[in-house]
Amino acid sequence: MILSLLSLLRTLIGWIDLAVLTLFLYLFSFLPKKMLGTWYRLCYRYWSMVFVRALRVELYLHQKNHQPLPSQYILIGNHPSALEDIGMPALFDVYYLAKIEVKDWWIVGRISKAVGTYYVDRESKDSRQNASEELKQTLLSQHINIGLYPEGGCKGRRIFTPFRYGAFDLSIQTGVPIVPVFLHYEAQADFEWQHQHLLHKLWMILTAQNHRANYYVYDAIDPKNFPSKEAFCEHIQKLYLEWQRRYLD
Repeated sequence: MILSLLSLLRTLIGWIDLAVLTLFLYLFSFLPKKMLGTWYRLCYRYWSMVFVRALRVELYLHQKNHQPLPSQYILIGNHPSALEDIGMPALFDVYYLAKIEVKDWWIVGRISKAVGTYYVDRESKDSRQNASEELKQTLLSQHINIGLYPEGGCKGRRIFTPFRYGAFDLSIQTGVPIVPVFLHYEAQADFEWQHQHLLHKLWMILTAQNHRANYYVYDAIDPKNFPSKEAFCEHIQKLYLEWQRRYLD
């Protein structure tokens, strides 16, 4: 009984912390862009971790990489759940490409825009090409990291193939290596995105019996080792299917 009350109190405090920090980020998002620098991103990454904890998720980073991560990279991951949208920023300082709908989300959309998120309309070829060119110019002109999901969206617990070429083409054109992360939620049915309403999905995650989330990060892969985006994509897709057999099957 006491343990249950303590757990409930901890969860309540977590949501209060999240509400206060969300209000802080939202209000400061109205500042001019030039005033939103490193400090705002640090607050955003802390907000992401607070959000993860409010959902009672235990986020574990497994460093499977044998070499240190490069100073600049393109981060990719499988996309089984909505939790990646806060789990990945909590662990990695990366600018993400999100679907255009996120930009209009109440409160969170404004925060994501202020933190420097890139957007794409996945159903528009022109939008995809424009986003790719913008990311390319950003990688060439700024020393930042970009985050992409090669499945092309949130596709469920199993790897969705074929991967899209965007991340691999971008890597080859800029020479920036790819760092793959494999995501594994132990309560797969509770975490898996199946087009539920977002609030319903968050409730499913909050009330899951197993809150462990495993994020496996592997060594960076140099695009110079591949003759084409197709070969690069096929290589990494095979790795993800292998990791799926190891961790999910």
